[in-house]
Amino acid sequence: MNIVGIAACTAGIAHTYIAKEKLVQAGLSRGHNVHIETQGLAGRQDSLTDEEIAKADIVIIAADIKINGRDRFENKKVVEVPTSLVVKSPNKLIEKLEEINKGD
Repeated sequence: MNIVGIAACTAGIAHTYIAKEKLVQAGLSRGHNVHIETQGLAGRQDSLTDEEIAKADIVIIAADIKINGRDRFENKKVVEVPTSLVVKSPNKLIEKLEEINKGD
């Protein structure tokens, strides 16, 4: 499964990057391709490409604030969760994404 998404916390520092790392590690451990863009104090980093978005099976938005560029995910399955959920239960979240994706 190809997973793309955005991580963004209120401060744009710790939880943003922890959520990204946990999502990537949990996804890779289950054999998925994962690319997570961060939006925070340093601006947008690791920006998603149009090609990555087009190939995505599902989009995860792990955010505690309003994110920029949401319109890029039109016609995609989008799952929104707070960053704290990703930090606490990344494997369960990936399992849930797998279930949602199978719903096609």
